[in-house]
Amino acid sequence: MNIRKGDTVQVITGKYRAKKGQVKLVLREEDKVVVEGVNVVKRHIKSGRTQARQAGIVEVEAPIHVSNVMIVCPSCGETVRIGHREENGEKVRYCKNPDCGKTIPDRTGWQTRERSAAEER
Repeated sequence: MNIRKGDTVQVITGKYRAKKGQVKLVLREEDKVVVEGVNVVKRHIKSGRTQARQAGIVEVEAPIHVSNVMIVCPSCGETVRIGHREENGEKVRYCKNPDCGKTIPDRTGWQTRERSAAEER
């Protein structure tokens, strides 16, 4: 899956078409993502035993299928398809727009954390 947590995406089909938001959660097994402000549903919550939770109706973002969203390139600002290529021995994502072609940065930082953990060993 090409979409990662922290990416800005735009919905391309459905009720929330043309709405942009940041990816909050990626569900790889189900091929779904949770996007901020998109696919908002109401959940009826019962209060807990300890009264820590307030009972009532809460609005929550529900997952949306990956095929219904496209990544917005941070460089050119358009919805684009992305590809993968090697740069300096690392696999990176890049914008497939012919006018742009720049690398899409990794916002989560998992690659740097993984690299620093390997260096400590």
